[in-house]
Amino acid sequence: MATETSAASSTAPSDGPLGSYLWRAGTAFLLGLVGLLALGWYTASYGRPPGLDPLTAFVATVVNNGLLLVVLVLLGAYAAPRVGLRSHLLARTAGDRPPDSSFGSELPLAVGLGLVGAVAVLLLDVAFAPFVAAALAQLPQQTATVESVLAFTPVRFLYGGITEELLLRFGLMSLFVFLGARLFDRETATPSAGVVWGAILLSSLLFGVGHLPAASATFGGLDPVIVARTVLLNTVAGVAFGWLYWRRSLEAAMVAHGTFHVLFVALSLVVVLV
Repeated sequence: MATETSAASSTAPSDGPLGSYLWRAGTAFLLGLVGLLALGWYTASYGRPPGLDPLTAFVATVVNNGLLLVVLVLLGAYAAPRVGLRSHLLARTAGDRPPDSSFGSELPLAVGLGLVGAVAVLLLDVAFAPFVAAALAQLPQQTATVESVLAFTPVRFLYGGITEELLLRFGLMSLFVFLGARLFDRETATPSAGVVWGAILLSSLLFGVGHLPAASATFGGLDPVIVARTVLLNTVAGVAFGWLYWRRSLEAAMVAHGTFHVLFVALSLVVVLV
């Protein structure tokens, strides 16, 4: 491991702690920008508010979400290496210590957890269906098409799988672990499992809360059942992704998040085609 760490440090285009920090933050931002561009394109093409031209909708979406991404990657770039949260890509670009496992060895677990998480969320969604059926029945009927499903797919994989992991795991979870370690683990070199689990749960809850505006748009408003459903379903998925970030790597969490969406894209296409 010492040899791998030295090799990564010697080949990284950095010039000390500040250089490593800037490379770490810059690389993370550019990676997240891919998802922002996908979200901006979809908003401009399919989801822009009435009266707003496509270019304005695209720019507003990218800039508004990009500001949040900048803040969180700056925080994550500082916190993550200080609490032992790793990334294969950032180990190469910023000279960080690489994850203990290879990316290839992480893939089966990441894909498996992504699929298990998707099935768990689907079953929970079915369990909540009787309680939200009345709200759905009052909404205007919207017919999905193959085109609309496929158009949103890049957002699921690029914004959801990559950008959201940078926001929630690399940014918020890393920050929460860092703050928790400073408060509760001052006598230990590494954060305790309790602190990390607290950070995983808190960032996952915020992940769920962040989906409430979309739920409000879908259901025409929010009530306690819809809030509980939205937060719970997304928290379950977030816990799986957070555990992977902790125990494997940021990329493993991204792969799991992307795999999670595979099942829902497939189900959406089946519903449209049948």
